[in-house]
Amino acid sequence: MPKHTISALVENHFGVLSRVSGLFSARGFNIDSLAVGETEDPTISRMTIVVDADDRTLEQVKKQLNRLIDVIKVQEIPSEELLEREIVLVRVEFNHKNRAEILEAMNAVQGKVLDTSGNTLTIEVTGDQTKVHSVFELLKPYGILEIVRSGRIALSRKGKMSIKS
Repeated sequence: MPKHTISALVENHFGVLSRVSGLFSARGFNIDSLAVGETEDPTISRMTIVVDADDRTLEQVKKQLNRLIDVIKVQEIPSEELLEREIVLVRVEFNHKNRAEILEAMNAVQGKVLDTSGNTLTIEVTGDQTKVHSVFELLKPYGILEIVRSGRIALSRKGKMSIKS
């Protein structure tokens, strides 16, 4: 099933995230990624929700979100308009033989080493889905110990999502 990115403007107050996630779980919709943050207006938050869904399920998701009282506006961002990023922290093992290789590979993808502890490196990578997956593939041979992902954040190339209309 294709992945769809939904941007939702919501009231920035207690319980909204719980109501949105409850809507998904109650209807058996799976959330692939969810990121929430305050917008330029501190009373409004933007939720970026990524779902694996066919067209029918996607329409149901959007309709159900629009019915929630705390939701101001819901918009799917078409893939051709999508500006997306994710931040990832990856902890990988190293030894004196492969440390330089790992650092060279991370330099090539603009990864940053945040911490070196014992025989592990903690690396930060920011990018789109393709870049994140390629970093995982680059690091797999060295022994990935842990991965933490922020979830996708996204905007449309077509400009600001208006609260009106």
